[in-house]
Amino acid sequence: MSDNGNILRIEIGEPPADRLDKALAALVPEAASLSRSRLARLIAEGAVTRGGVPITDQKARVSSGETYEIMLEPARPVETVAQEIPLNVLWEDDDLIVIDKPAGMVVHPAPGSEDGTLVNALLHHFGGNLSGIGGEARPGIVHRIDKDTSGLLVAAKSDRAHHGLAAQFEKHTVHRYYSAVVYGVPSAADPRLRGVRGVSFEQGGVLKITSQLARHKTDRQRQAVLFDGGRHAVTRARVVEDFGAAALIDCWLETGRTHQIRVHMAHAGHGLIGDPVYGGKRKLPPKTVGEAGAAAAASFPRQALHAATLGFTHPVTGEALSFSSPLPEDLQALIAALRGN
Repeated sequence: MSDNGNILRIEIGEPPADRLDKALAALVPEAASLSRSRLARLIAEGAVTRGGVPITDQKARVSSGETYEIMLEPARPVETVAQEIPLNVLWEDDDLIVIDKPAGMVVHPAPGSEDGTLVNALLHHFGGNLSGIGGEARPGIVHRIDKDTSGLLVAAKSDRAHHGLAAQFEKHTVHRYYSAVVYGVPSAADPRLRGVRGVSFEQGGVLKITSQLARHKTDRQRQAVLFDGGRHAVTRARVVEDFGAAALIDCWLETGRTHQIRVHMAHAGHGLIGDPVYGGKRKLPPKTVGEAGAAAAASFPRQALHAATLGFTHPVTGEALSFSSPLPEDLQALIAALRGN
């Protein structure tokens, strides 16, 4: 994918689908905010071209090597209200901003969370200097972390930065490392893990989980592990500290799908402590982690997940940027309790 103002250029490699709408839906970056229905509308309106010729049939066949241009509408104002909410800003220039987000803050407004979100805060902070990708004049959120996940997030302030960052996320060249506290201790010596589909170990005891991810068939708020259909997802993890019945792990993403670490670790049988969706109702044995450790894990109010490191190339200057965020106090307290401190 490349860009020029409000034009997205999509090059077809090995066709993921034989028809235009499905191929584009699979190839456009998630950050571009182009749903299947919106792509279908753009095709019908003549906004998708090949070699300068509009392609208005969404069922048109695609071939490897073809390049399609998608003309996006000018940005339109959104109704989201700008709110003066404190932000922990680690970096800001004319094109992008890096935020250390606290747990409990929603990134995008949604039913039930119409205000108090990161977008509300950025609208106020930017003072109108907003990226227009996705057809809306709004801060250019190119990736997300869940409400109850703390840590690092980058947002675009200009369209050129939005396109450039989105391309890096799409090519998986952005470095994202997370800290998590999970039930159990992932180990290559565990015979159970050798029988879990999609789970393997690499050199150095690195756990690798490979699958497809898609929305759960009956619960649309959940993601499900699939091995046919869905979107390709790869997570790696390494044990940093062994608490006996729990572990502090580092996770890093080859892909970035919704809930990816949470659902992948649960699939491996090592769900995140405090995760109300995928963590299950497991309890840690006091004999292993102590009464205080077991109680701290049982009462931890969110998934124990923190976006600790974020590295990427500045989409305009080409500068290599890397940011780190220390563990927040609640995770530090959980770890201390599991250590018996």
